[in-house]
Amino acid sequence: MQEVLSLKQARRIALAAQGLDKVRPAGPVTARAVGRTFARLQLVQIDSVNVLARSHYLPFFSRLGNYDRSILQRMAGTHPRRMMEYWAHEASFIRPDHFQDLVLWQSRKWVGAHSMDPELRNGVASRVLEALAAGRPMTAAELTAHLGYVEDRQQDNWGWNWNAVKRVLEHLFEAGLISAASRTESFERRYTLTAKVLSGRPEENPEVPDAGADQEAALVRLIDAAARAHGIGTLRCFADYFRTPMRPSAIAVDHLLEAGRLLPVTVTGWNKPVYRHVEAKLPRTATGRALLSPFDSLVFERQRLEALFGFHYRIEIYTPEPKRRYGYYVLPFLLRDGIVARVDLKADRANGLLLARAAHAEPGAPADTAVELAAELQLMAEWLELDRVVVSQKGDLAPALADAVSGEEAVYPLRGNRRNRPCVSPVD
Repeated sequence: MQEVLSLKQARRIALAAQGLDKVRPAGPVTARAVGRTFARLQLVQIDSVNVLARSHYLPFFSRLGNYDRSILQRMAGTHPRRMMEYWAHEASFIRPDHFQDLVLWQSRKWVGAHSMDPELRNGVASRVLEALAAGRPMTAAELTAHLGYVEDRQQDNWGWNWNAVKRVLEHLFEAGLISAASRTESFERRYTLTAKVLSGRPEENPEVPDAGADQEAALVRLIDAAARAHGIGTLRCFADYFRTPMRPSAIAVDHLLEAGRLLPVTVTGWNKPVYRHVEAKLPRTATGRALLSPFDSLVFERQRLEALFGFHYRIEIYTPEPKRRYGYYVLPFLLRDGIVARVDLKADRANGLLLARAAHAEPGAPADTAVELAAELQLMAEWLELDRVVVSQKGDLAPALADAVSGEEAVYPLRGNRRNRPCVSPVD
């Protein structure tokens, strides 16, 4: 007989799997804690938008609070690597043990040089690999200059104006032959051979999966990892996590059901076949609090987010300003077992301000939403080394939030944290 769960129970399973069900630990955040969080999430999406902070930094703040971002830089830039770049949900930091499996299942032919003349592509690729094998990591611009290519730029399907070297680099990156050694201050990749990233040894050719590799077993491993990161979800949820194709992912789910790694469950109000991972925990309560990046893994799959939390969410970065409903860089606010508000945030680094440009409450938001959000904004300001939180009077939650951030009694941190008055102010 299948286990029957309420929506609230399913939420708590999902939050526990993502490390969002508990109050953040007190005390300094260690590198080990950051590593454990990454191992739990399996991947962290990368995005170049820096209106608040680079998106891959935010999931760790959501789960751990004020941590040293240089820990991530060391995890991604020193040996042995704890994280590396590759295509997953989108461009992501992934666990290196997923790399071989993902190369077998990722297909991003719209990115790179698949449409280039094969003779030109292969010629550029040979020279790129030779240069990276012999020398230091280089950006696309540095390689273009090093190889002496003219800037014959062409737009790809996304409108990116790339020259032949950049298109070939993306082609080699997708094939798993090259990877990112690090990023520049302007967030450009410094490319190197994947062998150097994975092992630190300067082989000319990295080990990548061959045509005879076991694709089916690779996908079973990926879907198992996705299901552990979800705790509970549908086939669509699990396939979306690493962006694997639905039909083969369904076969992988069947394998995991037969192996007892997944258990079919019924969730009241979630009218889809739902599966719980055998390792998933069901906490008695959820006591956490977090601002979630638009690219956080909890909000990847929008149908799941709406089914589980009743929260309809769209990223409005790419929406023309007159058509935006909630703002430009809008973060959902998680409080205990519900997503109770959303706030449009911007880091004004020049003036040392964290700007809450709009704040909206969800229907039925608890009475302490503004107070708890004020506390979370103060914590974020401290993490970003900003002096004050400034609240604009836009959105139905904005007046209460402005009152909360300006008052003596504004902050009541969740249990386990010290009470602390924020350095914040409202604006008209």
